[in-house]
Amino acid sequence: MSSALIHQYWTREVPFEINETIQEASKVIVPYGPITAFAARHPWEKLEEETFANVARRFKEVVDVDILPSETVIQDALARGDIDTGHVEKLLNLWIRQQKIDLPFELQQAYCFHQLDRSTSSEKALPIQKELTQTLKPYLSSMKETVVNTASKQLERLGKGKIAKNLDKQMIKWSKLYLDDSQAVWRLPGKEEGFYKAWKQLIVHDPDIPAYVQMQLKDLPEEAELALYEAIRILEIPQNLVQGYLEAHLLALPGWSGMMLWRSEQSAKDASLLKEYLAVRITLEVAFMMPYLPIDLIKDNDTAELENIVRSWENWLNSHDWLALSEKEQQERIKLAYAFDSVTKQSIWLEAWERTYADKLKTHLQKGFRTKKEEAMPEAQFAFCIDVRSEPFRRALEKAGPFETFGTAGFFGLPIETCKLGEAKTHPSLPVMNKPSYRIKETAAEEAQKDYQSRLAAALSPYHTFKSMKLNLMSSVMLPDISGPWLAFKTMARSFLPSKTGVGIRKVASRLTNKPVTKLSLDRVSYADGELPTGFTEEEKVFYARQALQTMGLTENFSSLVVICGHASHSTNNPYASSLDCGACGGASSGFNARVLANLCNLPEVRAVLREEGIVIPEETVFIAAEHITTTDELKFMDIPELSGKAKIVFENIQTILPDVREEVNMRRTMELPSITSSNPIKETMRRAEDWSETRPEWGLAKNAAFIIGSRSISKHSNLHGRVFLHNYDWQKDTDGAILHSIISGPATVTQWINLQYYASTVAPHYYGSGNKTTQSVTSGIGVMQGNGSDLLTGLPWQSVMESDRALYHQPLRLLIVIQAPSSYVKRLLSNHPAFRKKVDNNWIHLVSMDADGNWIEWSSSQA
Repeated sequence: MSSALIHQYWTREVPFEINETIQEASKVIVPYGPITAFAARHPWEKLEEETFANVARRFKEVVDVDILPSETVIQDALARGDIDTGHVEKLLNLWIRQQKIDLPFELQQAYCFHQLDRSTSSEKALPIQKELTQTLKPYLSSMKETVVNTASKQLERLGKGKIAKNLDKQMIKWSKLYLDDSQAVWRLPGKEEGFYKAWKQLIVHDPDIPAYVQMQLKDLPEEAELALYEAIRILEIPQNLVQGYLEAHLLALPGWSGMMLWRSEQSAKDASLLKEYLAVRITLEVAFMMPYLPIDLIKDNDTAELENIVRSWENWLNSHDWLALSEKEQQERIKLAYAFDSVTKQSIWLEAWERTYADKLKTHLQKGFRTKKEEAMPEAQFAFCIDVRSEPFRRALEKAGPFETFGTAGFFGLPIETCKLGEAKTHPSLPVMNKPSYRIKETAAEEAQKDYQSRLAAALSPYHTFKSMKLNLMSSVMLPDISGPWLAFKTMARSFLPSKTGVGIRKVASRLTNKPVTKLSLDRVSYADGELPTGFTEEEKVFYARQALQTMGLTENFSSLVVICGHASHSTNNPYASSLDCGACGGASSGFNARVLANLCNLPEVRAVLREEGIVIPEETVFIAAEHITTTDELKFMDIPELSGKAKIVFENIQTILPDVREEVNMRRTMELPSITSSNPIKETMRRAEDWSETRPEWGLAKNAAFIIGSRSISKHSNLHGRVFLHNYDWQKDTDGAILHSIISGPATVTQWINLQYYASTVAPHYYGSGNKTTQSVTSGIGVMQGNGSDLLTGLPWQSVMESDRALYHQPLRLLIVIQAPSSYVKRLLSNHPAFRKKVDNNWIHLVSMDADGNWIEWSSSQA
């Protein structure tokens, strides 16, 4: 097709609304932010209108990605005893009854059981089977949905070149240049005009582009939208298939397209970025494909699929027997075999695994429900994040003294953006699906703050100078000679004495900067239109204190000391450091939020209003903030106000028992970690936190499997092995269900996103994971790649989910949510929360409840 003919296409009127189509197509990806604020994302967040199995089938067909556990993973789970085969039989029989296929039940059962134990065959079809396949093919084709291939993928499938790979290579290069966050020395010219226009100006000078392709890219339309229309026209894509075509292109590089989507949502300037990305990609595809057009874009693998179906019946029917069957009998057998595909088989195995785990959890919780123990009045109360890593720590703490612990979301219900002393950047410290409503600043006395900022700038100047020299063409030549001795010394120290070096560097930094005593800007100050308000009004202070206490279930029987515990991780030379911080705080430490809540709860004016409402906090009760360091299981106190006499005694007692608690939890934690170098658990966890060559400082949230919303008493005396998110809830204090609705809308959503990110990184590590940490490189200051030519890696590295090259550590199970409440509460929740009901109905999560009598009730669409 000539260049003149392309220009002729560009003069036509647009046939349909492309922006709506792009918006629908973008549901197959999710927005991914920079790795410096790594927050767990549910990879299929916008596809929950469909069942989990249908989404799995869709990804298998479109991009050949299997999002269900493989046969090897299932067999390993079976060998460990993690799957009760009784559940497999029950689920299979249920599935058969739901299909309503006109074949004897016993025949369907025998066929399906045989298929469950049978690997996918790769044998060649016999001539008579090929003949039979052609006869039956029209019936199979009538059952299937149309699957669209990109033109470049279809060409590769036909064995005619590697245009799809070249296209990916080009998009990676241009995406890196455009999205760069001050890492590259050379700034993309024309970047301020947008992605499409910057690319359009430069592409004709790109030496990587063949001359015949460059000819096609001259005189492109000025606007991305028109270029995209024309590319679609040239490829002759029917309007009803355009969305599927765009989806296939977005799924080719879900990391880079996801980052484009994220940027498009952050500012009006980049609002059309995803459209520009698609315009660049498909325009470039057309130019590469021109010698091969037109090409059929419909993916047709019916023949191979039908040959497998015919062979799957070989235990019951040979090819001659097939021909002897009536047309109706043939069709029913095809219908059964087509429905009982690999996705259905893997789904049954997965759900059986999940039900087996649920059985074990049920045993623990019902035992806890039946165990009625008189509990002494606690000396202190601790509110922890629901994070699974807090469960072992809470268990050890409760065992060490008369302490009561609570679980709540780590942002403590505070919709805030935080700004630390001396920092210009702010961070939204709340779940990523929400936007902050307030800005809270860390401040100090004016002179002290100025002095601190001067000391901080001086302390950081060597780093900034080094970075500036490194990026400068002339000074970078001299840099090795200037910095060599110091970097050699640092390398030796970091490598051979990691703990001492890390601690030493932090001590020196602390002395140099000498951070002053700080306070938080809790009081409302005037603010400009369009900006977030700084601080709270008096009514808002009361509202957020009340909400936090009610949500965690602490509204009476206050101890003299209440510790609000945020959490953070500590690791060195780890691009994924933020993935180990608080998921409810957008991938940051939740210590700042803990400080805000503790300060609010100590305000006399807040307590006075709460007292009038029935939440009576004794005068002797003091709230203090702390931070649980999950890598080392230290509990670091942050704000220690003036303590009452009793609170002071309790605080001193806590300080004496914390080392023993830490040692016990460290011992359990290190038993799970590979490559232990020390028999001293505290020393080992410290080394892992400070060692810059350590690829696995901690397991993070690996093995997470369930979320319990209920009384601590039902789980307190059970070892849940750090696999369960724990949120306190008392249905008797929630008569209208508002607290439960809030927990499901916020914390439950966060836990599901975390769960599915670990799940996806385990079942499809090549697509949703990020490979081996040791071969990654940070790119454009925004994320990581494998080498310098891969998709932007958005998931977890294999060190976060794998015990070794062959053995999984994380068990890929969908989240089980357990609500301790009467059935009427759950029915009301499902009725009033359609988005949550959809998750349950479509098997994105599993839901059970424990009623007032301790009965275990499973919920499904038929019961809701």
